[in-house]
Parts: sequence; C-alpha cells; structure tokens
Amino acid sequence: MKVISSPHELLHQFRGRRDSVPADSQHQIVIVGGGAGGLELATALGNKLGKRGLAAVTLIDKTRSHIWKPKLHEIAAGSMDMNVHEVEFLAQSHWHHFTYRVGEMIGLDRERQEVEVAAFIDDEGHQVTPQRRFRYDTLVIAVGSQSNDFGTPGVSENALKLESPADARRFNQRLVNACIRAHAQPAPLEPHQLQVAIIGAGATDVELAAELHRTTRALVAYGLDRIDPEKDIRLNLIEAADRVLPALPARLSAATEVLLRKLGVELHTSSRVAEVLPQGVQLADGRIIAAELVVWAAGVKAPEHLKELAGLETNRINQLVVRQTLQTTLDDNIFALGDCAACPWPEKNSIVPPRAQAAHQQASHIVGQVLRRLRGKPLRQYRYRDFGSLVSLGEYSTVGNMMGGLSGGNLMIEGSFARLMYLSLYKMHELALHGFPKVALDTLARLITRRTEPHVKLH
Repeated sequence: MKVISSPHELLHQFRGRRDSVPADSQHQIVIVGGGAGGLELATALGNKLGKRGLAAVTLIDKTRSHIWKPKLHEIAAGSMDMNVHEVEFLAQSHWHHFTYRVGEMIGLDRERQEVEVAAFIDDEGHQVTPQRRFRYDTLVIAVGSQSNDFGTPGVSENALKLESPADARRFNQRLVNACIRAHAQPAPLEPHQLQVAIIGAGATDVELAAELHRTTRALVAYGLDRIDPEKDIRLNLIEAADRVLPALPARLSAATEVLLRKLGVELHTSSRVAEVLPQGVQLADGRIIAAELVVWAAGVKAPEHLKELAGLETNRINQLVVRQTLQTTLDDNIFALGDCAACPWPEKNSIVPPRAQAAHQQASHIVGQVLRRLRGKPLRQYRYRDFGSLVSLGEYSTVGNMMGGLSGGNLMIEGSFARLMYLSLYKMHELALHGFPKVALDTLARLITRRTEPHVKLH
C-alpha cells in the first residue's frame, strides 16, 4: 500500500495538478457496489482524492445506474418515474473524478490484492466486457442485501422480489397489465385477479401497500371504469410476527396498523407462509390467500457469494463481520459498509441494523478512514447514531420516531412534520451525490413537470 509520509506531502499533492502522481503509483481504492453507501463513498473520495491525483478511485457494479433503494416501492407502485431519479454511473464518475467499471465481483485474491470481476453480458447474450481483475490497496465492499426466502417453496417460481429497479419495474408492468386485462375481459373476475399479497410487513412492505392503495385507484381512473377499486382490488399484508413493523417500536406499529386498516389493507399477522402458489399464498395453518401478484419481502441477507469470499469471516446471513473501524476482521485492507456488513453496535449489544442512515454514516466515516490510511495515522472507531425510523404511507400520512440528539429521547411523530423528515432523508442522499445547486434545480424541475404528467406510471 502506498502511504503518504506526512501531512505536508498530503497537502502538497492536494494543491498539485491532477496528474502530479503517476497513475501506476497512485493508491488504488476499489469500491464494489454502487448502492447508497458505495456511490456516496466513491463520489466523496473522487472529489477529495481522485480530482487531485492523490488516489485512483474505482467503482465496480453489475448495473449501469443507481436508484436509492428505499424508493423501489414507489417505482413498483408506479408513483415514481425511475428515469427521472436514476443516476448514471458513467456520468457520475466523469463529474466526480472516479472510474466506473461494469461487472459483478466473483472472486477475491487477498494475497495479490485483486478483485475478480465477471464478464458483462448484455440482454441479447453478447459479451460487452471480458472477465477482468482490478488491483487494490484499499478495498471497500458495499454490495447491499437481498430478500431471504428461508427456503420457502414456490418463492422463486411464483413471487416477485423488490431487490433492484428492474424488479420494481417488472412488478409495475405486471400490475398495469393485470388491470388492463381485467377491464377488457368479458367474463367476471376470478377470485385471484387484482389481488396482491405482500409477504413481510417491514417498512418497505408497509410503504408499498399504502402506495399501491393510492396508485391503483389513480390507474383505473384513466379509463378503466369497469374496475371498482373498492370492491375488486384487495391488498394483503402477511407477517409472521404478531404485529407489522416488528423491528420498530410497538407504538409505531400500532399507529401504522390503524392507518392501514382505514385504507382497507387486510393485515395477516402471526401468519407464516408455507408455500407460494401460482395464484396465491398458502399459510402454515392451511389457509389460502388468493392473489394474482405476490411480492416476497420478508427477511434480509447479504449476497450468497460473500459466504465463501477469500476466507473472510461472515455471519449466518452472509454479512461480512467487521470491527469498529469497519475493517473486516481478517484483512485490514478490506472494509465493508451498509447492509452487507455486520458492524458491532456496543450500546445495544447487537449489530447495526440494515438501514439507509447506517450506510450514509458509514460511507462518511470511511472517507475519513481512507485519508488517515494515506497519512499513516491510526484509524478511528465508528459509532452508529440512531436518529429513529420513519415510515411513509404515501400521501395519506407518515409516522415515525425520533431518537437521540434530535429529541433527547424517543419521540413519536406523525403527519406533515414526519413527512418532511422522511423527504429530507432522500435529499441528504442527493446532496451527497450532487451538491446543493443541482439538487435544488432538479427538485424545482420535478415540481414543475409533475403538474403536466400523470401521477402514476401507465406503461
């Protein structure tokens, strides 16, 4: 690893030209995963180090663009145009002085300090890039998480997941097609038609249910007048725990349940799914919930390939175990952040929960860690700051709790103020990627165009 011997040398290089350090002798920073934390980290390091030639920053991701994952339920429901909010990796890398390379990490050579990336194959089966290797001095793994189906039969064949923008877009297309089909058919609706079963009642699932309640009504208003949304469309939320939002405070769960029931969402708590059927869901007690669309969003785990990645330590859900410095336990040159990292939370005798606010905090912390590594200084320990949780029920309401320094305790919030706080989370992410001028202009442009476009995706 190239170490800069003194703060004076660091300052000198910051003031120098971008090509003041030859590319082959620069400190190589490789970030795998362009989710919320990974892209924020690449952007910050590109601005601080890549712009001045102090280090070479490379972001590797198997897709070409980024959507903030907490927004996937809006894409699925059709209330957000993905094209307006996605960030193209090539453009972001050009503007913020890092390099983007497409591909999926399939291997890691810790001795040679190289990341192995699979060949990239396009949708037509053509090879775009060959299998490649990238050398690193500092490696950051930020590959996020995916749904955990716990081996439940029928999930892969009959259920949709919301793990990527492509998944959300696929669900929305099926939803629109289901409504158009039901409107056009001469025969009465079958029991499963226009019924949606959402398996899991975490924040994303609850938000999806509320958003679908609004967008399905907006959708049928565009000429699909043979469908009565109050009678024909049913939303089912299925949760194995005894309440919705089981990971959040009970008061927050209770308030959310009241709002969901007012919307007509059918709640099935203490209900474990035994099998996902072609036209519904079978529960462990034998009941069958008919459904044309089934979404599986219960449980979270890190990607399977981390489980056997170069002998690094992982936990039972494939997360890379890291120390308080966010370095992996077996390799000081490898960091992990976000949902794929099992980071200690000493105050709770637990690990940091997989939330967007954690990925944001960890990305900011690793920026400082990399600078300290370059200066040869000891690293600092990361401390998770829990600011609470917010759950949006679309335009109907937002509920949440504020914690710690924001409230001096645990304060329940609801309504317009909670909605404003929820929106600010996304704005913080956008500010980390683009800065204030661009975010302000983009926000204004979205407000203007929203007045002249449908408020629901129709295709």
